[in-house]
Order: sequence, then C-alpha cells, then structure tokens
Amino acid sequence: MARIKILEDGNFARWFRLCLIAVGFGIMYCTFKFIEPSIWSGILLLVGLGIAAVGGFTSRAALLHIKPFDSSYKKARKSYEVKDDEQDKL
Repeated sequence: MARIKILEDGNFARWFRLCLIAVGFGIMYCTFKFIEPSIWSGILLLVGLGIAAVGGFTSRAALLHIKPFDSSYKKARKSYEVKDDEQDKL
C-alpha cells in the first residue's frame, strides 16, 4: 500500500498546497455566496483567507527552494554550541 506524503523535501507536497489554496478559496466563496453578513461570516472568511494564504506561501517557498519543515536547523544549532574549554576562556 502506498503512503500518501504530505511533506516532501522539507515542504508541503504539491497536491497538498493546491488543496489548501482550493479549500481556502472554496470557504471564502461559500461565505460570500451563501452566508448572510455577520461576525461569524467574517470569521469564516478570515479562516478561508488564512488557509489559502498558507497554501500560497508554501508554494512560494517551494518555488524559491526554501525548506521550512526541514531539520537542518539542528546542524546550525550544534555549530553555535560552545565547548567547555572555550567557555572557561570567556
């Protein structure tokens, strides 16, 4: 059985990014079309906008080869650690 991967190469998979954008715009469209104006429809509209924005930002990150969900920060964190003998000199 094939596993469906949401994360690929440190970013969301292409199909998941497109689904986020489509779901976000779908929520916004349904809010405009079918729900009468109120505070709850405004909140629902902002939720849809937020979901679509996450999909759009992760698509841009993939285009720029940025990996927001990668674990390479651990290597950088280790490079900043101070060794015990160097700590005594400071």
